[in-house]
Amino acid sequence: MPVLTRLIPSPVVVDIRAGALDDLGCVLADERISHSGKLAVAVSGGSGARLRERVAPSLPGADWFEVGGGTLDDAIKLAGAMKGGHYDAVVGLGGGKIIDCAKFAAARVGLPLVAVPTNLAHDGLCSPVATLDNDAGRGSYGVPNPIAVVIDLDVIRDAPVRFVRAGIGDAVSNVSAIADWELANRVKGERIDGLAAAMARQAGEAVLRHPGGVGDNDFLQVLAEGLVLTGIAMSVSGDSRPASGACHEINHAFDLLYPTRAAAHGEQCGLGAAFAMYLRGAHEESAHMASVLRRHGLPVLPEEIGFTPLEFFRAVEFAPQTRPGRYTILEHLDLTTDQIKDLYADYVKAIGS
Repeated sequence: MPVLTRLIPSPVVVDIRAGALDDLGCVLADERISHSGKLAVAVSGGSGARLRERVAPSLPGADWFEVGGGTLDDAIKLAGAMKGGHYDAVVGLGGGKIIDCAKFAAARVGLPLVAVPTNLAHDGLCSPVATLDNDAGRGSYGVPNPIAVVIDLDVIRDAPVRFVRAGIGDAVSNVSAIADWELANRVKGERIDGLAAAMARQAGEAVLRHPGGVGDNDFLQVLAEGLVLTGIAMSVSGDSRPASGACHEINHAFDLLYPTRAAAHGEQCGLGAAFAMYLRGAHEESAHMASVLRRHGLPVLPEEIGFTPLEFFRAVEFAPQTRPGRYTILEHLDLTTDQIKDLYADYVKAIGS
C-alpha cells in the first residue's frame, strides 16, 4: 500500500526563548548552518545596530551590512554588497523591513536566511514573502522560507510595546482569514489546504484565547510561535490565503487610500478582522475578538487610529479592489456605502464602548 506524504518547507531551527540571541553563533554551528562562522549580517541603523555590540563577539567571522530602509533598491544594494563574499548564510537582525530586505537579498545571491527579529509586529518574520517599497508603491516578492528563526524574548520585551500589539492584531486576524477561505470554498469551490488552514487557525486562536498580556513571557512565547506557524502555513499553501482575507483587504485599502496616515499593519488588520467577523454574522465572535483587541490596547474603531467613520466606509468599499480574484465576505456581500454605514452602526452597538 503506497504511503503518500509531502515535504513541508519550514525552518531547520526555531529558537524562541529569553536569551536566545546570546547563543546565536552556537546554534548556527551546531545545526551546520554556518560551521565556518562566515556570515553576512544585515542590520538597521536602529534596533539591529544597537544589538551589534552584544552579538558581534559570538560571530567573529561575520561581516556587517547596515541597511538604509525597506525598499527594493535597498534589498538590491544589499545583495550587491554581499555578492562574492563566500558566506554560509545571511542573518537579518532587526525589524520587519530589515528582515524583508535580507530575505530578498539572500534569495538573490542564493544563500539561506536566518531571521532574528527584534519585534513581533507581523507574521512576515517566517513567511515566504518579502514586502518591499518600490516605485509603484509596495510589492510582495516570493522568497524561500528562512532556514532558521531565532527570537529572543528579552529583546522583544525591550521593543516598543506598539510592535507587540500590532503582532497580536495580525495573528488574531487569522481567524477571520480562515473563515473567508471557507466561504470561498463553499461558494466558489476554491480548494482549501487543510493543514495550512489548521496551522493558521490554531495560531490565531492561541493568541485570541490566551489570558496573558504584552508584558507576560508566556504570552509573548505563544504570540511568537503563532506568527512563525502562520508564516509556515503560508508556505504550505503556496500563498497568503491562510492569513489574508477581508481583514487584509481593509488594511491594504487604508494603505492605498491614506498612505501618509495609515496605522501599523497589525492594528489595521485587527480592526478589519473584528468588523469582517460581524459582517459574516458571527456577532458573538466579533464582540469577543473586539474585547480581546481592546484588552491589549488595539483599535476596534477607526477613530482609534485617526480615521473618521466616513473614511472607514470608503476603505471597506474599496477593499475588494486591493486583491483581485480573492473571494472574501466583502466580495460575497458586495456592499454599497449605505449598507456599510448601517452595518457599521450595528457593529458599534454590538461591541459596546
